[in-house]
Amino acid sequence: MAGLDAGRSQTSHQNRRALLLTRETDTAEFEALAATLGINIVETIFQRGKPAPRVHLGRGKIEEIAEQMGMRNEGHPWDGIDLILVHHNTLPRQLVNLDDALGMEVWDRVRLLLELFTQHAASVEARVQVRIARLLADRSILRELVHRETMGERLGYGAGGRTGWRSVMEATQFEIARLRRRQKKFSRSLAERRRQRVRSGALSVGVSGYTNAGKSLLFSALTGKPVLIQDQVFSTLETTVGRMEKSPRVLLIDTIGFIDRIPADLLDAFSATLREALTCDLLLLLVDASDTPNELRRKLATSRRELFERMEDAVGPQTLILLTKADLCDEEDLRKAVSAVEEVGLLKPLIVSAHTGAGLEELRAAILTALHGPPLTLTLSTGEEPLTALIARVHREAMVIDVMTRKDKTEIRGWIDEASAARLEKEHPEQVEINS
Repeated sequence: MAGLDAGRSQTSHQNRRALLLTRETDTAEFEALAATLGINIVETIFQRGKPAPRVHLGRGKIEEIAEQMGMRNEGHPWDGIDLILVHHNTLPRQLVNLDDALGMEVWDRVRLLLELFTQHAASVEARVQVRIARLLADRSILRELVHRETMGERLGYGAGGRTGWRSVMEATQFEIARLRRRQKKFSRSLAERRRQRVRSGALSVGVSGYTNAGKSLLFSALTGKPVLIQDQVFSTLETTVGRMEKSPRVLLIDTIGFIDRIPADLLDAFSATLREALTCDLLLLLVDASDTPNELRRKLATSRRELFERMEDAVGPQTLILLTKADLCDEEDLRKAVSAVEEVGLLKPLIVSAHTGAGLEELRAAILTALHGPPLTLTLSTGEEPLTALIARVHREAMVIDVMTRKDKTEIRGWIDEASAARLEKEHPEQVEINS
């Protein structure tokens, strides 16, 4: 249904030629979305003013485009174009009218995103979520088509029988209900895994931010766990959990990124995946430092808005702001990026580069301090329990900064959670002394 007529739709979009219709001057992000799918935008047609109620652009402009499409021949600049892209979240009525007027596959911003989701959905969970999102978008178009039949704009008006569109609509509703039941099973499974992590004493750190902010690359750098890393939008659609290296019981959770002007019902299809990252003890909010200050502020505002609307707790978890991709910036770019973050009322961000490793140790220290408080010094003495066994236990349960060994004592400085520290003191009161 992405182009209304299933007979015109395609599954592969590499090297497709498209025409872009827009009323906005800044189309860079939209063009990047299209490029991710391999679509070549041959020409951008811009028209000022407010969106037209029927076809978004003016009716005269659409008729002119349709006429030019009908006059194409070999060598024409528009030769080979088989797709129309609309840089807007159009109404169902507008999309249907554009399809009728141009006689060609038409995508608005929502349908372009849906096609991206479909191409990048790798797991069963992600495919179910994307399928629900596509059906919800298709349902809005089906309602418009059913409305036209009822209002007499299609054959069959006034007949007492059952129409074909209504049968399709009912089948769509049934499929959505079936997939949502399946999605609830995924949600219950995720919730059970969260409860098990809490019972085991594990702490979770959510990795969030605008799409293509470098979340998956940072996740891999901190955990050592290989994940899909691409310089593309929405390369991650499902939840990935990994243990932070050298940090017992600290788990990082990578998930889908945000994007501006994505409809609420579309993102709601990924609510279970998003909740996994947001129901955490600490949240990392990533921003691409290589963006211009205005772009950085826009993406940061979008991420914060989406996070706030989906947090179960009105206060939300403690948040660290990270400026990523620092290797692509000079000192002046980084200074402007830091200023842009501070201008929106946030604390000074940490600057990291997952590609070069710059700032990662400082980030690990900041994460552990936020979760456990300042580092502690554990003084271990000889006694009933072998000293080597105590030292090994501390290494298992803490992130060690340094170790100082004497004849009968060992001082270990590092981060350790309160429960583990309390157990050590209670079980070995004569051998363990903890100081801040």
